[in-house]
Amino acid sequence: MMELFTPGLEAYAERFTSSETSILKEIASFTQAHTSRPHMMSGHLQGVFLSMISRMIKPKYVLEIGTFTGYSAICLATGLQPGGYLITIDRDERLHTQCKAFFQQAGLAEVIRPITGDALYILQDLDQTFDLVFIDADKENYITYYETILPRVATGGWILADNVLFHGEVLQPIAKQSKPAQAIQAFNQHIAADNRVEHLLLTIRDGLMLIRKK
Repeated sequence: MMELFTPGLEAYAERFTSSETSILKEIASFTQAHTSRPHMMSGHLQGVFLSMISRMIKPKYVLEIGTFTGYSAICLATGLQPGGYLITIDRDERLHTQCKAFFQQAGLAEVIRPITGDALYILQDLDQTFDLVFIDADKENYITYYETILPRVATGGWILADNVLFHGEVLQPIAKQSKPAQAIQAFNQHIAADNRVEHLLLTIRDGLMLIRKK
């Protein structure tokens, strides 16, 4: 893993960012204690960013591809319009069961709808038009997720894609990149060449791509 930023900068940024809610702190503790890859969780800094984006957009329908332990779903749900809801997809049945308990504690059980299974198949059956989509799942399928969901994103709607710097591996020659990093590199290039959207790559955490459908 390459060092992208001066050590301590993220901790400094967190000091000057709104604090986590009690339920998010509980999810973070659970993730550290009960998962093998806790770094997959969005975390404090990115979580507040997702909450603010949601509040700015005020989406009615949100889609999340990759639930993990539910941290980002709760953040994304904060700006939902009355009558709106968030669909979050993940294939891990055990974690989804735990997430439902967290969503209940957060008072969001009525608006966050977990679907357990393979997103590649589930996406085919969704007929909603989404205002906001968050892609944070297996990197090799990012382009497929993007192309599948873009027709169902509202004009002027947003897609956010996580891990688009992939631990700094995108700065290395292709031959030295892992397969997930190569997939992310291909995704970034795919977005850069897509004239259907406007896009911005932010160096938040492990890289976050903001994509707006024209």
